[in-house]
Order: sequence, then C-alpha cells, then structure tokens
Amino acid sequence: MLTNCQIEKANEIIEKHQRKKSALIAVLQEVQKEYRYLPEPLLMHISSEMEISPAKIFSVATFYENFSLEPKGKYVIKICDGTACHVRKSIPILNALRKELNLSEEKHSTDDLLFTVETVSCLGACGLAPVITVNDKVYAKMTPKTALELLQALQKEAGK
Repeated sequence: MLTNCQIEKANEIIEKHQRKKSALIAVLQEVQKEYRYLPEPLLMHISSEMEISPAKIFSVATFYENFSLEPKGKYVIKICDGTACHVRKSIPILNALRKELNLSEEKHSTDDLLFTVETVSCLGACGLAPVITVNDKVYAKMTPKTALELLQALQKEAGK
C-alpha cells in the first residue's frame, strides 16, 4: 500500500518529466534514488500514471543492472571484480566485508538496511585496483584491513 507522500513524490517525478514515455528510465532512476530501490506498488502507480504497461515497466526495471526491486542499504558498497581488481585481490576484501556484516552470496543487505555489499564487473578505475565504491565515492588500493576500517567509520557516521 502506498502512502500519500509516496504517491505525491512519484507524481512530482512523473510531472517533472512531462509524463513522456521516453523518460521512463529517468523516472525510475529518480524513484530509486528516493527509495534506494523500486517498490512494486510504486512501479504499478507509475504504470498507471504514465500509461505504460506493467510488463514494460518491469522489463525495464529488471533489464538494467543498476535498478533493484529489493531494498538496498543506506551505504551501497560495490567491490570491483574486474581483471585488474581480481588479480590484486578484491575477493578477500569482499569476503572480509561479508564476514563482518554477516552477509553471503545470497544475502546482500544487512537486516537494518544500513549496508548492501555487491560485486561489479568493472568500476573503470583499473590503475587504482583493487577499488570499491561507497554510494559512488571511489576508494582506491583497498585491502581487507582498510575496507573494515572504512566500514567502522561508516558505522560511526551512522551512529551504530
């Protein structure tokens, strides 16, 4: 069930893009930025308001890797596992973060939705490998130790 606030925010985003069907990706990006994922009830609302079939909305939302139908944490940590990062030991960084946060290959987000840990194929910063990003801020030449220190700083920032 959607709240009035969610409906108003979605309508504001849709109107900003003049209800143009060609702006669907931009609308979905803004909704995801607002909620950190694409809630199904909001996708159905967007479908109705923009007069785009639910099938089309869901096909776009599931085709692009940057969209998520699952809630993500306040801090989205992406670990690069491209060739340069992999060779320079990105997997031990991933394993250290997963262990510290009690996450796994199947479970990407902490129960309190403070952290989401994902791997990506490439972050485009090969010369800085191994690289992680936190909410798109790049951290270079990481190690398991520096990744855990960063995690502790984020927890402190969040008051945990």
